[in-house]
Amino acid sequence: MRDIQNEEDTREIPLQKVGVKGVKYPVTVLDKNHKTQSTTATVDLFVNLPHNFKGTHMSRFIEVFHKYHKNITMQHFLEMLEEIRKKLDSQKAYGKISFPYFMEKKAPVSASEGIMEYNCSYEAEVGSKIEDRKFYINIQVPVTSLCPCSKAISQYGAHNQRSFVRVKLLYKDFFWIEDVIEKIEECASSPLYSLLKRQDEKFVTEHAYENPRFVEDIVREVYLSLKKMNFTWFSVEAENEESIHYHNAYAYTEYNEYKEGLN
Repeated sequence: MRDIQNEEDTREIPLQKVGVKGVKYPVTVLDKNHKTQSTTATVDLFVNLPHNFKGTHMSRFIEVFHKYHKNITMQHFLEMLEEIRKKLDSQKAYGKISFPYFMEKKAPVSASEGIMEYNCSYEAEVGSKIEDRKFYINIQVPVTSLCPCSKAISQYGAHNQRSFVRVKLLYKDFFWIEDVIEKIEECASSPLYSLLKRQDEKFVTEHAYENPRFVEDIVREVYLSLKKMNFTWFSVEAENEESIHYHNAYAYTEYNEYKEGLN
């Protein structure tokens, strides 16, 4: 049959990314406590397209990804992209998979068990050279923040809200998602839980009151905690869904081991 994608294009315009976007697929990822965990990912896969090619072969993206979807670990994600790059005869391949990650979590006093959801993603690019490879892991953690200013100026109580901490980590060595989540939760006024009894609610409320955090505090504390985990680059952002303002509070920073070494 005629292969139009492989026919020559005469407009001399290279394309940085072509491929498939928004593919829903079941995947299996590593789980610290249960070895593996099944979840559902949204998948974006691309390659670059030289100016002389009319199109790419979309089916090949799915064909390669299907081989890896039952074991899409951090280690195998780059292998999958490299196979896509070679199969489509491209200089670069790009990929991102976003998925909910679930963890069992016990309430702090009653030890009642529930399930928490954390939104995670892998995103990477590979080229023909090793130095062209970049791989990032994104993790979003919901937490509680209690305002230090509100606590300081009020005779009783202090406003608090749900906050979201998002970290982007440059992959260097293997780590557990659970360990990063635990570190982030320790930097907030309080973690969140899916199930709380009255005694747990009392504990969480008082714990948050004893640990007030501005959005700036959370970002700085997470920065210090991640730096101890020996990542070479990461970014941290926190966003408070303010309970007494009609806007959100936000803070962001990033760490670069190389640049910090020059200071």
